[in-house]
Amino acid sequence: MFRGFHTIKGGASFLSLDAMVGLCHRAEDVFNALRNDELSVNSQLMDIMLPVLDVLNTQFDTLRGGQEPEHAEASMLLALENLLKGNAASAAPEAVTTDAADEAFDQLLESTDVAVPAAAGDGEEISEEEFDALLDQLHGEGKHSGVPGDKPAGTTADGSSAAKAPLPIPPVPAGEKISEDEFEALLDQLHGAGKPAGVPATGKAVAETTAQKTESEPAVENKPAPESKSVKESKPAPKAKTAAKESATAETTVRVDTKRLDDIMNLVGELVLVRNRMATLELTTQNEELSKVVGNLDVVTADLQAAVMKTRMQPIKKVFGRFPRVVRDLARSLKKEVSLEMQGEETDLDKNLVEALADPLVHLVRNAVDHGIESPEDRLKAGKPRAGSVILSAEQEGDHITLTIQDDGKGMDPDALREAAVIKGMMDEDAAARLEDRDCYNLIFAPGFSTKVEISDVSGRGVGMDVVKTRIEQLNGTVVIDSELGRGSIINIQVPLTLAIMPTLMVMLEDQIFALPLASVNEIFHLDLTRTNVVDGQLVVVVRDKALPLFYLRRWLVAGANYEELPKEGHVVVVSIGAQRVGFVVDQLIGQEEVVIKPLGALLHGMKGLAGATITGDGRISLILDIPGLMQSYVRRI
Repeated sequence: MFRGFHTIKGGASFLSLDAMVGLCHRAEDVFNALRNDELSVNSQLMDIMLPVLDVLNTQFDTLRGGQEPEHAEASMLLALENLLKGNAASAAPEAVTTDAADEAFDQLLESTDVAVPAAAGDGEEISEEEFDALLDQLHGEGKHSGVPGDKPAGTTADGSSAAKAPLPIPPVPAGEKISEDEFEALLDQLHGAGKPAGVPATGKAVAETTAQKTESEPAVENKPAPESKSVKESKPAPKAKTAAKESATAETTVRVDTKRLDDIMNLVGELVLVRNRMATLELTTQNEELSKVVGNLDVVTADLQAAVMKTRMQPIKKVFGRFPRVVRDLARSLKKEVSLEMQGEETDLDKNLVEALADPLVHLVRNAVDHGIESPEDRLKAGKPRAGSVILSAEQEGDHITLTIQDDGKGMDPDALREAAVIKGMMDEDAAARLEDRDCYNLIFAPGFSTKVEISDVSGRGVGMDVVKTRIEQLNGTVVIDSELGRGSIINIQVPLTLAIMPTLMVMLEDQIFALPLASVNEIFHLDLTRTNVVDGQLVVVVRDKALPLFYLRRWLVAGANYEELPKEGHVVVVSIGAQRVGFVVDQLIGQEEVVIKPLGALLHGMKGLAGATITGDGRISLILDIPGLMQSYVRRI
């Protein structure tokens, strides 16, 4: 952290961004005290430093927008100073005081005011030669220009200037990495003396460069430029090989625009369609040579698909990284004590899914802290530890990722959920009484549903959980809740590794082909449909002593289907919608097939129940069904 703030301060000073320099300097003092064991990390320090980080991020955003960053509030700078003053009061007398640090910082600003305008004061950029010279110093070719002293260098051209001139840094042979001290000296040169050495030889000190601008004789007699040249001439051959080796290693990583990866993934998807078409032709021709070619194509396509998917993968820790701050801030605002444990942060997920899951996960974690975890007093009365626990984990299971949010709070009361559903008019008392506990937990995903009496800026309005479920379902995922009163709750989210290619179950309804996402399919069985019953107006069939809601897909998806002439036997595909299971009656099962999801046209875009379309192995167009959306549309028609 100290090095990070120091680097930002150096760059900001070079660009004359005084607002960022002042904030980073005071934050840097705090981190310097921390690394010297003069301060210890506690809640008071974190309460001060986290808002500092927020302000710094805001300044970066302002800078990206092409505007000058605003100064941090005086109260924030004062809090940083008080943090150091409190440390200085308890430290030894020889410790550096805040006043001394401020004096040194003022001298640094004076030095910057003198030297920076030559480089960037009039909106001029550093020249290409100066930039190359700086790179040479970074890579160890020659000597560094030196570290600026306490007073501005180059203010005079007489002998006194030589006393104030910076001392040269010892030469670094080519091919060797510079040390931390040399790197810090180089940063100090950037923001303490303005322009770096302007000649590609890069050996002269900053004070000498400034003296040349004032048309005076150079103050430094021992010019490091010749030394740099001699070092360069006498460099040993093995180190040159080492440098070339390090350079080759550094070039093994290439930054690629994500759009290019998306284009490659789309081409792989087209290749999958061609493979499916070839496999269908191979079955019809019964040609041995063609079978070998199709087999090889299948292997290569699968390997290529896996390789491209890996290039799009990112660790889930990119999302997890924001949760410690979210939990800490929310717990303090609610006067609760909460510890957060994160597991499986290195689990890889498609980049698009990582970004799409960020907001739903933030809402679920905030919900666990607000609704789940009790106050410290209530936890002590219940015989629990004073601090609550929230566990956030990620794990890959086959071609899916399972995310779990678990808390050891008060859990959910199914009776309270039933009562709230009746009060809000979602169902009558008889229907609520028949609900199983797991079905009651899923009521929280209904729009406008909330059991909280008081509405706060955190929760209580009943908006959010329905958005979470909708967003996860849009990712072809599922969310399931399990809870135990007094013990806590567990929320399981399951999403596919990628959205580009989807394994499906192809079914036939009359003469039309439809695709069901294979991840939602639980089981398939052949059934005598005359054994069905009607409960509360809903057709059900008893499977393993449990009533299963039954729906004829043909009634909704096939235009002009005859409702009276329904088959007496049929295939039933049992699918999961969260914790609920339903059965879809289909006319024929075709089999499993990997498909590429194509967006629907303008006329069908946004239609409930349809996730997209694809081309089957025999060249026909098949609609991909969105099961949650399908149920919403179909149930409303019943």
